[in-house]
Amino acid sequence: MAIKQIFAIEKKPHKGLFTVEWVILGYLLMTLLFVLFTSTKMQNPDALIWGRVKIVIVTVAMWAVYRMMPCRFTVLCRIGVQMALLPWWYPDTYELNRILPNLDHLFAGFEQQLFGCQPALLFSQAISHPVIGELMHLGYACYFPMIATVTLFYFIWRYAEFNRTTFVILTAFFLYYVIFVFLPVTGPQYYYAAVGLEDIAQGIFPNVNDYFATHSEALTMPGDSNGFFYQCVASAHEAGERPTAAFPSSHVGISTILILLAWHTKNRLLFFCLLPFYILLCLSTVYIRAHYAIDVIGGWVSAIVFYVLLQSFWTITKRHY
Repeated sequence: MAIKQIFAIEKKPHKGLFTVEWVILGYLLMTLLFVLFTSTKMQNPDALIWGRVKIVIVTVAMWAVYRMMPCRFTVLCRIGVQMALLPWWYPDTYELNRILPNLDHLFAGFEQQLFGCQPALLFSQAISHPVIGELMHLGYACYFPMIATVTLFYFIWRYAEFNRTTFVILTAFFLYYVIFVFLPVTGPQYYYAAVGLEDIAQGIFPNVNDYFATHSEALTMPGDSNGFFYQCVASAHEAGERPTAAFPSSHVGISTILILLAWHTKNRLLFFCLLPFYILLCLSTVYIRAHYAIDVIGGWVSAIVFYVLLQSFWTITKRHY
């Protein structure tokens, strides 16, 4: 794509909000109502409300910028801003679901029944070599770079499908957020820390009820703490990780959708460049104890369902325009 094309004024600019912006505002409204109805049980309802007001203002401001200069660059800016806000929305799910009883004991128990053990407990113990650990952290750290890579590939080389692609990616994120709000599962790194590794190893999975409403202590991640990618993941966790969003794994789900979108481009170089990082990412979620193995399976299944439904929804709705 030539630079001139990026800044060329569109002949038929989109007048209203993009479909994905309506999706985000719909999620915002739904969770705003949740906050208003449960505000007496929440610790920071005012911050949640004002955060949403700011996002509305930002969304409208980006629409206004686009209307003043309707071109591919301002389209990218509108989408880019919404993607940049994802790290704000993720911990927001914790502020909403912390008032609900924790369900980790059910998921850890099902994991034990399904596998006869806790893969998240044993994986890093069975393969403890520093190089393997660093590769796992590399895979986990590639999550957002993978999102940026696929998004920019479509913007530069498949612009006709850019809006559809970003609709699929961002809408999938918010579908996961809906699940996380109403399904409070924290994952092994928090649940194991709360219960104790000795009890977990013996197959004891107590109900901790509302423990995570006031506690967010996590296990130390396995791997070489001096490793570059270990530090990247540790810094990201320190900045935005919360005891929330374990099932299904959105890391696995979104990255699976990205791989499907990469395959859809028919550009094999893109697909096969991303594939090793995708495999490492899926393995790493269990290795670093961010997820149960069933969370990974849930991520695969949900990704396929979301991908098919969202692609179909886009095709059907656009036929009416």
